[in-house]
Amino acid sequence: MEPPKHLKTDGKALFEQVAQEYSIEDAGGIALLTTAAECLDRMREAQAEIKKHGVLLADRYNNQKLNPACGLEKDARSGFLAAIKSLNLDLEPLKSSVGRPPRGY
Repeated sequence: MEPPKHLKTDGKALFEQVAQEYSIEDAGGIALLTTAAECLDRMREAQAEIKKHGVLLADRYNNQKLNPACGLEKDARSGFLAAIKSLNLDLEPLKSSVGRPPRGY
């Protein structure tokens, strides 16, 4: 499955890896995975801005205030986690072969 074209590098990589490992092919799963990938891209953009300008910025009165990108990062992270949780990926990825045999007693 090809990732949506609007996704950036990290989002595309996440989409491809998760779609392949968990065989996500249904419309709802693809929508949730796309949302998670978009949130990851947005989070990375916010992190780059925070790295470039810092966590605190000076306002017009030269008082320190929180960089707005920090809020964007937080919201994108929350959206990412919510989308991943909604995908119910708590299980092991699908495998083409049988797993390790049980331990002997």
